[in-house]
Amino acid sequence: MSNYDIERIKNLLGTHEDFPQKGIVFKDMFPVFQDPTAVEALISNIVYHINSTYQEKIDAVVGLDARGFLFGPLVALRLGAAFVPVRKQGKLPGECVSAVYEKEYGKDIFEMQVGAVKPGAKVIVIDDLIATGGSAGAAGELVRKCGGTTVEYVFVMELEFLNGAKKLDAPVYSLIKL
Repeated sequence: MSNYDIERIKNLLGTHEDFPQKGIVFKDMFPVFQDPTAVEALISNIVYHINSTYQEKIDAVVGLDARGFLFGPLVALRLGAAFVPVRKQGKLPGECVSAVYEKEYGKDIFEMQVGAVKPGAKVIVIDDLIATGGSAGAAGELVRKCGGTTVEYVFVMELEFLNGAKKLDAPVYSLIKL
């Protein structure tokens, strides 16, 4: 991705003070999706990175609730991979595996449907932002519980000062470091 594209995406990001609680500065991806050229640059960069980094086929892209659902399916489609949602507890039907994780402002539980990731599958976990690494780490745990292997975690933004990438069990690729 060119520096122009990265700056364009950075400039489109919304910033909301004290959301979802006091002291948190929330970076909002939604304004990026109002610019189709920025979305195309974002998706193309992620797909190019994955294709140029991994020789083996990626079997599944795991998108985290909720912003990972925005671009995870687009990346999966271009890779010829399955898209697997990871949702907050109680949102998926059928038998699920679960993992508890800590966020920068509390605890939560993620779930994935049993069988959504096949044993031996090579998986990319994708979300808009990595902060503490809690939610991405929980997604990686769910992938392992289903018998898959996370080959990389992909984020649009990374809050480097929180060191979340150091807590994950596979390499991290972030387009924008904040």
